[in-house]
Amino acid sequence: MRDIRINQIDENEIDTVLAEDIDFSGVLTFKKPLMIKGSFTGEINSSSDLYIGEKAFVKAKIEANCVSAKGRIEGDVVARSRVEFFSTASMKGDLSTPELVMESGCKYNGACSMSEGKHEK
Repeated sequence: MRDIRINQIDENEIDTVLAEDIDFSGVLTFKKPLMIKGSFTGEINSSSDLYIGEKAFVKAKIEANCVSAKGRIEGDVVARSRVEFFSTASMKGDLSTPELVMESGCKYNGACSMSEGKHEK
């Protein structure tokens, strides 16, 4: 069996970071990678990648290119290229993505739909 690894992200390479002390709600749209380390409630629409920090809590409908999570997600996720769940991640909601990578220890409760997307064959 092939061993698949999730690459760690250097926070310094991400344009925008919502810090741990941020509690934000509303509709969030962005075109460059974003990391949430605090709390967010609402809706996220992006053509870029979304990173969710280990202590983060996101309660939202999410649509993004890639969703990489170490923290908690409640809500449905549509990822155009990939979803990554680190061992500390937990998600409650439905998921639609062409590629899903889950480390041992993560928790996922919901329906998963995997269809052809923008990934390479």
